[in-house]
Amino acid sequence: MYKKLIILSILALLGVFVFAFYGINSNNFDFFMPMRITKILAILIVSYCISYTAVIFQTITNNKILTPSIMGLDSLYLFIQTFVVFFYGAKKITMLSDIKGFITTVFLMVIASIFLYILLFKGRNKNIYFLILAGMVLGAFFKGLASFMQILLDPNEFLVLQGSMFASFNNINFSLLGICIAISLICFFVMLFDFKKFDILNLGEEAAINLGIDYKFLVFKSLIIISVLISISTVLVGPVTFLGILVVSISRELLKTYRHSYMSLGAFLISVISLIYALFVVEKLLNFATTVSVIINFIGGIYFIYIVLKEAKR
Repeated sequence: MYKKLIILSILALLGVFVFAFYGINSNNFDFFMPMRITKILAILIVSYCISYTAVIFQTITNNKILTPSIMGLDSLYLFIQTFVVFFYGAKKITMLSDIKGFITTVFLMVIASIFLYILLFKGRNKNIYFLILAGMVLGAFFKGLASFMQILLDPNEFLVLQGSMFASFNNINFSLLGICIAISLICFFVMLFDFKKFDILNLGEEAAINLGIDYKFLVFKSLIIISVLISISTVLVGPVTFLGILVVSISRELLKTYRHSYMSLGAFLISVISLIYALFVVEKLLNFATTVSVIINFIGGIYFIYIVLKEAKR
């Protein structure tokens, strides 16, 4: 397992080095290097947010084919963007790109998660599958409202909105990079000592409670952190649907461990490798003929279908 992590680390560092210094010379160093370093930082943040949230969400749901997008957080983000354009016009969508807009978006997503948590533990005989069902219903609700508003939009305003509907590493919100790094580090240190608790949670809810785990508090804290990290990822580059399921599944198959510390690290490295090499191919080899999200979602979608068929045969 350690050898595999070392190999993944080398591949990730190699990808970062090649992406940063490819085509760089003394004439264009000052122009290209700051831009590429910023993209690399964004990739590292997005990789951490998506990989960590996917690992933890699959643990608390005890399901290997679910990701946080099932809670409808991506749909809520899209609804917020559509709502602003619909009522205030395309010019006001930039209000979501500053710090106040970012905090508002994160706040709304956290409120949605708290609402789901209250639904989960309000009555008896509620379990995590009720949370999944509620998340799917709310996700479909927000997506339906967003689609309805988009139909009524002016075509020019819809084109502006469309830029935030799909993930793009060429339109990274650089103004929010600093605060995103700070919040990501805070979330990392808050959850750093919970890896062993998640290892125990793999045994199931009842076993974890019998072993002294405060199950409700752990799930509540996890949902809040997941909401914040998903908000950071979507605000920076937009929604990336299948990246989480792709990197977590590969990490689990490759490392074959129950330790969340190693699994999260493996998923993070695989996410960095996937994004950095995909971005290099799109920019340097395909000359922006396609986008990173198209490649990731295509491969991730195929792998998701494979996992579903594999689980169905068991």
